[in-house]
Amino acid sequence: NTYVIYTAHWDHFGVGPEVNGDKIYHGAVDNASGTAALLEMARAYKALATPPRRSILFLSVTGEEQGLLGSQYYAEHPLYPLARTAVDINMDGMNVHGVTRDIVQIGRGASTLDDVIDAAAKDQGRVVKSDPEPEKGFYYRSDHFEFAKNGVPAFDPDEGIDFVGKPEGWGLEQRRKYTADRYHKPADKIQPDWDLSGAVQDSQLFFMVGYRVANDPHMPEWRPGAEFKAARDASLHSAGMAP
Repeated sequence: NTYVIYTAHWDHFGVGPEVNGDKIYHGAVDNASGTAALLEMARAYKALATPPRRSILFLSVTGEEQGLLGSQYYAEHPLYPLARTAVDINMDGMNVHGVTRDIVQIGRGASTLDDVIDAAAKDQGRVVKSDPEPEKGFYYRSDHFEFAKNGVPAFDPDEGIDFVGKPEGWGLEQRRKYTADRYHKPADKIQPDWDLSGAVQDSQLFFMVGYRVANDPHMPEWRPGAEFKAARDASLHSAGMAP
């Protein structure tokens, strides 16, 4: 009767203002890639010989681009109590550039999820880094935020920036190019130079983070001083689950 949730949003902008002769906003990275990862995550859990101790919910939401409307609706009308929801793991745009030596955790330092993520990354020979672009406020701009502000510890991963076989700074340059040329534009299409080995690597990490939380007798917790801790404490208290 406790839950791990994986989320990805399947919407984009549909038809919009024409740019360079194209008015279809394809959303290949944002967020067809995350939706594909969500489906593969479900397939992987289904293939386990022994299911994890907690239930796993795969939630494909819409309205993200219009203001996180789908995830907001779920948070306000949850299928299962948010007090019994251990974590939300959100996939908003996967790494399409190859394997990395690191993984970026948006909102790092706020919860005990850090320890779980660190352990999963270490098993892959990777390190976890904080958001290299904190000024953009990414933690408040994707579906996990609707869970976090209602008290549920949330993992908001982003692709690493230290790419194997690429020079220093290459990863951040790819981010800048995507933001400038393709983000929320018709040009967000599948590209011939995509290397999905990075998406596989990250998906394996996301799977292991959820799997470890799903088998841990302790729920993840916000750290003292975290802005969402009060909402969690109130949720647990109202559900009779306060420590």
